[in-house]
This record gives sequence, structure tokens and C-alpha cells, in this order.
Amino acid sequence: MTQPLSLSAARAMLLSPLGPVARAGLDGSRPRVSFEFFPPKSEEAEANLWKAVTRLAPLQPEFVSVTYGAGGSTRERTHRTVQRILAETALKPAAHLTCVEASRDEVDQVIADYKAIGVDHIVALRGDPPGTAGIGGAYQPRADGYANATELAQAIQRVGGFQTSVGVYPEKHPESPSIDHDIDVLKAKVDAGATRALSQFFFDIDAFLRFRDRMRAAGVTIPLIPGIMPVSNFAGLQRMSAACGASVPAWLAALFDGLDDDPETRKLLAASVAAETCARLQEEGFADFHFYTLNRADLVYAICRVLGVREQKVAA
Repeated sequence: MTQPLSLSAARAMLLSPLGPVARAGLDGSRPRVSFEFFPPKSEEAEANLWKAVTRLAPLQPEFVSVTYGAGGSTRERTHRTVQRILAETALKPAAHLTCVEASRDEVDQVIADYKAIGVDHIVALRGDPPGTAGIGGAYQPRADGYANATELAQAIQRVGGFQTSVGVYPEKHPESPSIDHDIDVLKAKVDAGATRALSQFFFDIDAFLRFRDRMRAAGVTIPLIPGIMPVSNFAGLQRMSAACGASVPAWLAALFDGLDDDPETRKLLAASVAAETCARLQEEGFADFHFYTLNRADLVYAICRVLGVREQKVAA
């Protein structure tokens, strides 16, 4: 659980001439970080993925997650990527698993396969509706499948030996009637064995903190990890945000206005916004951050350095 600032620490922060980014990491604390990757579709994408993994591995993340397409569309590629991480690095992989367009037997086999190769952490997600509907579209569970992430977490628990992370949407899941409903669903996931909540990316810090407060008030005590996505392609960001219900503040749109043909400036702005978000959350007591890397390392590496996360020297 995150801890509130002490009165003396809060006073020192208010009196400091430095901003949150400059203050980040000054107290010698080292936040815990984790990184999400997606399985590559081509040889070129494979090379880019492993370039990012190689760059970020020395930061010694708590874990690295590998996404899993709806209906098992990336099942083999996800499994292969996880196996390579286990074989060639010291990283701890967390394999994503969804239940959309899959039978219970198929999902159970994937869980067993992960256990057999030494994976002890699964990110349990229902998954997006198949086809063109996408997230927020009509979802119809298979009659022979698990209906949602709660049932999926229960299936993982039956096998045993796994950490189970689940997803949360700080600004409400697109298919949900309310935040209160989302928190009720999260409580059910915890009862089913969830041990950690990873948030969807967001830019409205106050909305995220309100979600945190409501979650704690409801008695949910598992760690809440902010999901951070440093996106330099603003058009792509708008599409992703519209799909997952993350608001795009006017100030963020203004920052990227007129920069369609200036990718370098967009990258600098993306890193700046994400670093400021993390630094402010650190001052709210958060010590864990989950980065959606999009299989690129440069922005995430820079943000981690701002936060005081440096490459760890290995003793000879």
C-alpha cells in the first residue's frame, strides 16, 4: 500500500524551490518498475523487441509482461517470447492471458504450459471483444469458456503457484456503468486470487488518485500500480484513448498541436509529460510504476533515470 507523506515531508516539498521532476529520486529511494512488451510479428519487429529488452534489462525491473492477443491470436508468439526471456535473461516474465474466444480447456492448457516452463506470474485479463467490435463493443462469452477475468483468476488459483495481476481503469471501463461497479468487480477479482492491480494508462492524475481513494475506501488493499504510456504519436494516442476510455486533457492536445512533422520534439514532450506524472505520483506515495513500452526503450529509459532508477552494477 502507498503511504501518505508525513507533515514534515509535505512542508519540505512545499518549500522546495524545485519542481517534482527535479525532486524525484533526491531522497535516494528507488521506485520499483516493470515493463510491458508485445510479441513481435516479423523478424524486424523481433530485433526491435530484443533491442528494447537489452536496453531496459539492466534497470532490474520487478517483472516484464508480455501481451496476449484476443482468442489466442498471439498465443504461440507470446509463449515463445516468454520462453526466450526465461532462457536468455535474468528477467522475471509475467505472461498475459485472456479468455475471449477460447474454451476453458484451452485456457487451462495455457496456464499449465506456463507453469511447466517456470512462469510464476500471470496477468489475467478478460480481453477485448473479437473482430471489429474491439474494446467497448458487444461481448458475448463462449458457452464453454470463462466469462471474465474473475473466472480466469479462479482458474489460475486452481493450478496454484502464481502471482496474479489484473487490470483496472481509473476513469471507468468503457463497458462499465460506473466506477463503483468497477470497484465491485475488482473486489471479486481479489476474492478470486488477484494479488496486484495494474492500471490502464491515464493522463488525468487527479482522476487516478480519486480511483485510488475509492478503491481503498472499499477495503481493497492489494497494490495499485500506475500504468504509464509515454506516447509521442498524438494521433495514435487519441485512438487508443478513445478505445479505452482514458481522457486526453486539453493541455496535452495543445502541447502536440502543430508537431505532426516533428517527431523529435514529440518524443521530448512525451518523455516530459510521463516523467512529470511519475514524479507527482511519487510524492503521493507511489513507489511502483508499470510502463507500456510499445517495444521501444528510449523514452522509458530516460523516465526511469529521472525517477532514480539506474543500471545496477553486477559484482565481479
